[in-house]
Amino acid sequence: MGRVSRRFRITGRVQGVYFRQSTRAHAERLALLGHARNLPDGSVEVLVHGEIEAVAELHRWLHRGPSSARVDGVLEIDLEPDAGPPAGRFQVL
Repeated sequence: MGRVSRRFRITGRVQGVYFRQSTRAHAERLALLGHARNLPDGSVEVLVHGEIEAVAELHRWLHRGPSSARVDGVLEIDLEPDAGPPAGRFQVL
């Protein structure tokens, strides 16, 4: 299986509802690297690097998010495979 790097921008009620921490927990279960951070416009950015199917599974989950969130949209941007984060755990920034 190949590895990919993706950036997602999630809009809706996604700040202050445990979205980033829930994303980290889901990403760690999928053995993904990257980060989740709040953006000034109220959206959340998720940068992720890992196996294609694991990234696809996280993408599907991002459309739902945790139960207290309301996801209005998920923008996906492909990145170069070497644009992935360094080795380490998925982080909440």
